Amino acid sequence: MGSSKPPSGSAKAVGPQSGSRSLPGAGAVEEVEDSAAFPRTPTADSTADEDELQQRSALERRIRLKTDLRLCPIAGLLCSLNLLDSGIISSAAVTSMPTDLSLDQGSRFSLAIFIFTLSGIAFQLPATVLVRSPAVGPRAAFAAMTLAFGAVTLGAGFVRDWAHMVAARVLLGAAMAGVYPGLTVLVSAWYTRAEQQLRFALLQAAEVVVLATGGIVNWALYTRLDGAAGLAGWRWMFVVQGSITMFIGVLTYFWMIDFPERAARSLWFLSEEEAAVAAARIQRDRGDVKPDDFKWSRAGMAGWGEVLVHGLDPKVWGFAVLYFLLNLVSTSLSYFLPIILQGGMGFSSDRAILLSAPPYYWAVLPAIVSSWVGDRFRLRGPIIVFNALCLILGFGMLGFSSQVSVRYVGTYLATGAYVANWAALNAYQANNITGQWKRVFTAAAVTAFNGAGGIAGSFIVRQPEAPRYFTAVWISIGSHILMIAFVSMFSVYFFMANRRQRLGKRLIENTVGFRYTY
Repeated sequence: MGSSKPPSGSAKAVGPQSGSRSLPGAGAVEEVEDSAAFPRTPTADSTADEDELQQRSALERRIRLKTDLRLCPIAGLLCSLNLLDSGIISSAAVTSMPTDLSLDQGSRFSLAIFIFTLSGIAFQLPATVLVRSPAVGPRAAFAAMTLAFGAVTLGAGFVRDWAHMVAARVLLGAAMAGVYPGLTVLVSAWYTRAEQQLRFALLQAAEVVVLATGGIVNWALYTRLDGAAGLAGWRWMFVVQGSITMFIGVLTYFWMIDFPERAARSLWFLSEEEAAVAAARIQRDRGDVKPDDFKWSRAGMAGWGEVLVHGLDPKVWGFAVLYFLLNLVSTSLSYFLPIILQGGMGFSSDRAILLSAPPYYWAVLPAIVSSWVGDRFRLRGPIIVFNALCLILGFGMLGFSSQVSVRYVGTYLATGAYVANWAALNAYQANNITGQWKRVFTAAAVTAFNGAGGIAGSFIVRQPEAPRYFTAVWISIGSHILMIAFVSMFSVYFFMANRRQRLGKRLIENTVGFRYTY
């Protein structure tokens, strides 16, 4: 799991790493100060130095709060679009849609689910590069993706057979390809390593709240508008929520912010001075605030060298496997929860749609609490392991209890655990790499494996196995036992690498003073 080096340039220097679990002062290097933003007078006494530090700290807190209020809400909304899709089609799955479109024959419904993910995997890396590229940037890229996703979702409300639905979902996957990895790169660029997990949790909280509310909205659309204007209720789910998504796309262009080094270009956000301070605090944390130039005009594949070289680091693929294991479960639950409630627990269609919402509202609590603990105590691996154990318990209750109430409580535990671990895994990988193009490559790789897990997860909930769904239960439990094993191996490796770094025998991530967070 050796760290790969950038194709050119010398090792970077960063300040003391508060995000890593290491002995205070061990292996410390001198902090790199941003003299332009915070000029120091050599003759200033200690009181003046303290005042300067307090002023800088206050300014950084103000900038962080501005970023929280500006970035996290819109990023959470955009993250929710992927789950919005799963919410619509899973709710529609217990209506007349499968019969109307002949999706109830063979594996057509599973095909319609996994083709969305397969399409997304194909476009994730180039779409994420567009988000990070100065030529396009997050504002234009996310706005275009969201508008396209909304338009296709709206159009899906008018398809007439299963083949047209599959085609629509190919386009949906392509439109959404860069949203998850692009937001992962953008959020990690704005926060220090000790601040990231809670911010990822806030994104995930917004995402699951929208998903849960979408379930209630889907129920209302299905029951209130069924037959209106000659359209079945499930078609209104696509039409109404696709229209809302297109509006969010327009809003995104004006509300989304750029990366720290270009923050002053964002509309109504930071001043030039504040943008310099924002960039300086990230530079002190890990020394990678600005990416190397990406030359689109280079012949052949040479221009992609700065990105693709990071595939040589085995650590990236280890992170990707963790995402695969997580999304085996999240896909099966997010797409099939109403089906499980209907076919496995005996609820009617409208009750199955309604009862699929509360577990997602509950999931906000473990996601926020576990992420706060993770950031507060600089823990990553133990949080992932704890959540994995909770998921194993939840699936045990879902699969092996004979009481409907106990099985339903199991969906709460399982949903809360996988939602919390999404934030934990994002912080885990973002904390332990440096370099902007490596972040782009890693975000695309883990999202691709996340999607591959989604493809596998779309086939593990088998209707003939109702009401127990033992295949889904055992695969979900087994995947999280493997997750615990992978995290344990990572922790041993990170501990040994940090010890060698403190002894001056190891340069981690080609960055002086950098240590792993585990």
